[in-house]
Amino acid sequence: MVAVKFLYNKAKEELDKAGISDPAFNSMCLIEKVFGVNKLQLSTDNPIADDKKGAEFITLLGRRLCGEPLQYILGEWEFYGYKFKVGKGVLIPRDDTEVLLRRCLKFLEDKKHAKVLDLCSGSGALAIAISKETDAEVYAVEKSADALPYLCQNITLNKVSVEVIAGDVFKVYGDFPNGYFDLILSNPPYVSTDEIETLQKEISYEPKMALDGGKYGLDFYEPIIELYSAKLKSGSMMAFEIGEGQFSAVKKLLEQNNYSDIGADLDLGGVQRAVYGTLI
Repeated sequence: MVAVKFLYNKAKEELDKAGISDPAFNSMCLIEKVFGVNKLQLSTDNPIADDKKGAEFITLLGRRLCGEPLQYILGEWEFYGYKFKVGKGVLIPRDDTEVLLRRCLKFLEDKKHAKVLDLCSGSGALAIAISKETDAEVYAVEKSADALPYLCQNITLNKVSVEVIAGDVFKVYGDFPNGYFDLILSNPPYVSTDEIETLQKEISYEPKMALDGGKYGLDFYEPIIELYSAKLKSGSMMAFEIGEGQFSAVKKLLEQNNYSDIGADLDLGGVQRAVYGTLI
């Protein structure tokens, strides 16, 4: 048997050598996952690891050293203060997506019982957070057979009522009546195909279908705007998460489809991360 603090320090050292960002945070998360020990307990109680727990910790550390995302190893991650189950086959919720969420929540502030549609829902982070924060009637569309179980688990975990539609966003639009929704939003795949291979190793573990937006990263915006604009009421909003440098192209698509008051919200890095417009 060995002290948990020794394992923490050893893991931090190995993660640092491997070039993994914030090794102390990663090491502490793995310690909490395996031993149920927080940072204060680690420094004051000097807990001891039994052999079984020690072996489990080493296994998880090995996965992280190989580049597997910390979120997958932990099995859950937090988004906007809510917990979400994540794992292989579902995109990890990211802080950048809160930019889109906050824009949607602001739009819904004065609307009672709004109808909201989340396209390419993945883990359900956006749909569920909107359902938690408002009294909206929320629908979530997701195609991936791997992501759907996480979406359903997260709806149950967060105790919300979100209607799940298992299907391709390019095909299920006919299932919704025209002029029904107050808000349609999406965080679609928007990384260009060539760029995917240049991203950090952790991202290679995430589903390519949730990342790959085609040659220019724009393959989803035009068809979603064209297919779903009729599903919005006049004066309602369509909003997207976008990648760096994509605002002008998506803005043009919205303008061509009868949207006004088109704007962009910035993430903490100053990148235009959410684009939105009002249907005339």
